[in-house]
Amino acid sequence: MPAKSNAKRVLDLIRRAGVLRARDLDGLGIPREHLVRLMRRGQVERVGRGLYRLAGAGVGEHQSLAEACKLVPHGMICLLSALRFHGLTTQNPAEIWMAIGPKAWKPGGGSLALRIVRLSGPALAEGVEEHRIRGVTVHVYSAAKTVADCFKFRNKIGLDVALEALRDYRRAHRGGMDELWGFARICRVTRVMRPYLEALA
Repeated sequence: MPAKSNAKRVLDLIRRAGVLRARDLDGLGIPREHLVRLMRRGQVERVGRGLYRLAGAGVGEHQSLAEACKLVPHGMICLLSALRFHGLTTQNPAEIWMAIGPKAWKPGGGSLALRIVRLSGPALAEGVEEHRIRGVTVHVYSAAKTVADCFKFRNKIGLDVALEALRDYRRAHRGGMDELWGFARICRVTRVMRPYLEALA
């Protein structure tokens, strides 16, 4: 197929997907060199290891989450990044927090700043929501699961962040306390959370 047609196909793919992995071209029979040419022309930019988007594409608030999930398709957005997604924190984390399984491949390098935590069993699999961001399927833990995770990882993110998330969750999801307790049991933090919930009651 002529180079011009391949370049056009690559641009069309990126427009539709929002973010393209270089390896996505392999299954379509398009040589990766077309990405390099498009970068040299300033039409495409590299946003992470093996990740590309249209140059100058407007970066939405959650664009970096889409890029992270394209890079780590088996990962879930968690902790500070999930809090931000659900509007349960005033913080804007510098890193994208992702949960992966205990033996899953951990990405390294690249321009995306990732903070990886490892979970297993129900703590990994439960409470996952699917959202679409610029054509990319993004897996994010639910608000209740995220609050429970914050107490589980309070030594990593700080107890003050977990308490802010708990207060904001209670204010926004008054009918969701049973769900929160369910995830507290899954994450094994019921005894840790109980005194703080009783203080807020």
